[in-house]
Amino acid sequence: MKILGLSFFYHDSAAALLCDGVPVAMAEEERFSRIKHDYGFPKRAIDFVLEEGGCAPGDIDYVVFYEKPFIKFDRVFKTLLWTFPWAPHVFAKAVKSLFLSKIWIRALIAKELGIDHKKILFTEHHLSHAAASYLSSPHEKAAILTIDGVGEWACAAIGAGEKNKINIIKEIHFPHSLGLLYSAFTAFLGFEVNEGEYKVMGMAPYGEPKYVDKVKKLITFFDDGSYALHLEYFSFYKSNSRTYSREFINLFGRPRDPKSKFFTRETGWPAYFGEKPEGKAFQKLAEREEYYADLAASLQKVTEEAVVRLAREAHRVTGAKALCLGGGVALNSVANWKIVEQTPFEDVYIQPAAGDAGGALGAALLTHAVLGGERNFVMKKAYYGKSYSREEIKKYIEEKSLKAEFFEDENDLTKKVAEEIADGKVVGWFQGRFEWGPRALGNRSILADPRRADMKDIVNTKIKFREPYRPFAPSVLAEYAEEYFEIPNAKKHYPARFMLYVVPVKKEKREIVPAITHVDGTARPQLVFEEESPRYSRLIRAFAEKTGVPLIMNTSFNLKGEPIVNTPEEAYSTFMRSGLDVLVLENFVIFKESV
Repeated sequence: MKILGLSFFYHDSAAALLCDGVPVAMAEEERFSRIKHDYGFPKRAIDFVLEEGGCAPGDIDYVVFYEKPFIKFDRVFKTLLWTFPWAPHVFAKAVKSLFLSKIWIRALIAKELGIDHKKILFTEHHLSHAAASYLSSPHEKAAILTIDGVGEWACAAIGAGEKNKINIIKEIHFPHSLGLLYSAFTAFLGFEVNEGEYKVMGMAPYGEPKYVDKVKKLITFFDDGSYALHLEYFSFYKSNSRTYSREFINLFGRPRDPKSKFFTRETGWPAYFGEKPEGKAFQKLAEREEYYADLAASLQKVTEEAVVRLAREAHRVTGAKALCLGGGVALNSVANWKIVEQTPFEDVYIQPAAGDAGGALGAALLTHAVLGGERNFVMKKAYYGKSYSREEIKKYIEEKSLKAEFFEDENDLTKKVAEEIADGKVVGWFQGRFEWGPRALGNRSILADPRRADMKDIVNTKIKFREPYRPFAPSVLAEYAEEYFEIPNAKKHYPARFMLYVVPVKKEKREIVPAITHVDGTARPQLVFEEESPRYSRLIRAFAEKTGVPLIMNTSFNLKGEPIVNTPEEAYSTFMRSGLDVLVLENFVIFKESV
């Protein structure tokens, strides 16, 4: 049986194709459209997954959308009536958008794919998140916790999974959303909502959680793990453009200018910022940025408390030993590790596309299960995107008259690239199928030497062209993870395969690998297993043989504001528009000095 799962029209549109319950291909539309967080109909992603599965639209048994549009319409319409007439422009715009496109999903899918309406099914948003996590996990029985901005009505849900069935036990409904609380601060701190939340996480370790009590004025926690927002501080339910209110500003002060440069007195003024302000001007700027860092740290602390409270409640009502976590908040890698440390759960599972893109997978997996299909899949890797053959890459190189060195032997290739990295070169690494989810996990990655402290600044400013405080992740051979990181029984932690935990770097190793050690002594490691990542594993092993360090610095292969590269052309374009020294396209290596 072939089932196509879809998510679109809100953010991170995606398509996932299952054949007899096993994913054949999955991809986000942004990788093909080159529009970051593309929310449009995922036509290119659909074309790709069908091509990868060797089938046409008519061969699909069912197409499943990841939420129920008419229930969402009910929530939006009732919310608008609640705010009317105080926000008539919001009412008019939302109603127009809903009626023109967003509730007529069945007709749109039928038209775009040319299939019978009867083949099109719908599932609820948080049920899709729950299924994406639980039904791709190794657990036959588990508690399930999903947290995000909002689905139809639910913003968080607790459920239980057993064999191929999922039961949602309790929910927290809009507008009481932990995801939207985080988004309000994301906007206040000068970042784009649904894009900059991870920047807030990166900023938080530079501050101290001095304002936890202030942040808690916005939220009340209850004994059963639930919470309620104090809505006078927010505008997301009545505005198209603002997430926080005047009361929010009265409490926290002036919002941070999105164009301001982030630094602290501890970090100093980076040279690439230009001329350093002198005396009191420098002091004033530093104090202002430190305030925002402290606020980010306080928000993160409160978020972690909220997530841990919900997880403890999930354990209480289910008694399960394992937890499956989903929804956009499950991409908060710092909070995820707090669940491991502070709750009774013995195991946590998160699939790599925990946000809305993953809803496409969840919708398809849930349909397979409801139709009586057996569970025969565990997600151990994230490589479900498009790949390019040696012949395709060779043709591109020849058409562009590029000078490339070809390595027939893979050991020679990985040895050469490892030597380049050890010599201080920064490498664009392109191989195999691109990753499912927002993390680069060794198939579309920028790689560098973790032993060099200056690599943070080099990659951030000369290659990624992004904020200098942003941390980098290490890719570590799984068998050496416990030697470098405070992660007991490392191999059993599936989220660590997907960079979904932030854990302490062992104190004695921090000076050895400063480029991947964040300011607070933590890192977000990717555990690399040879079975799932054979070539990437060989590269890291070759680097270890040369340097004695069994890990490398890894960040996504893209420039600021762009999606991760998909094609050889995009990889080469990024290579030429940045300070990358070496580009690896499968078995072909291009050196910047030879271009």
